[in-house]
Amino acid sequence: MPARRSSGPIARPRRRSLKIRTGDRVQVISGKDRGKSGRVLRVEPANERLYVEGLNMVKRHTRPQQAQGTRAETAQQLGGVIEREGSIHISNVMLLDAKGKPTRVRIEREGGERVRVASKTGARLD
Repeated sequence: MPARRSSGPIARPRRRSLKIRTGDRVQVISGKDRGKSGRVLRVEPANERLYVEGLNMVKRHTRPQQAQGTRAETAQQLGGVIEREGSIHISNVMLLDAKGKPTRVRIEREGGERVRVASKTGARLD
């Protein structure tokens, strides 16, 4: 029986710095909402996913819940079908520049700080 090798520490994938931030306007380039655009509501850098306003809508079926607290008898959360935004992977969206055209983003340094620049036009995005 061969000797076991120690694999050493587990290598974690390197986190990329995301070039899309909350409040940016993006366009979906693949998936069921391809071609639609919207404003970024939330970004999850650890999962490389983001939520876009009004896109990738998912339905959640919830039960009526009784609220905890002082007025538990009167306050109840209604049940039913709740529709909300689902997450989209960062690779499936492109940032829109000031003219509303999809563009790639590059990072330039100006005066020691990072600045996002549209690759197509060279215009600053920040």
